[in-house]
Amino acid sequence: MSSGLDHIRAIISGEIPQAPMAVTMGFELKSVEFGESRFEGVPGEQHLNPLGTVHGGLALTMLDSAAGCAVHSTLADGEHYATLETKVNMLRPILPGSGVVVAEGKVIHRGSRTALAEATLTAAETGKRLAHATSTCLIMSG
Repeated sequence: MSSGLDHIRAIISGEIPQAPMAVTMGFELKSVEFGESRFEGVPGEQHLNPLGTVHGGLALTMLDSAAGCAVHSTLADGEHYATLETKVNMLRPILPGSGVVVAEGKVIHRGSRTALAEATLTAAETGKRLAHATSTCLIMSG
């Protein structure tokens, strides 16, 4: 076994495959430090809703992944986590052709049983914030 940080670093290095959800949605885990993570993706036609903008589900999934991996990076050997709640605020529409979007997660509080993390989704080219999330996670042993 290994720590959560070691596990995530093994994903980034390619020793362990990226999460199937990230592959399906078209984004990738790019970096991790203790209590922080970063994902990048490029919204495409496959992410559009009937209104012609990128579906909020892509933003939510990237934000949930960034917040969750930030928490995961704090886990000791034998600990696990599960997301209890994620709240997202969409701040502006994500449009087709918007280029790379970046989801960055950071742990705000890490207790013995729960953790609180936040994540932001920004447009890489402009630096404009597209969405913001907070996530509460349950920490479990065994």
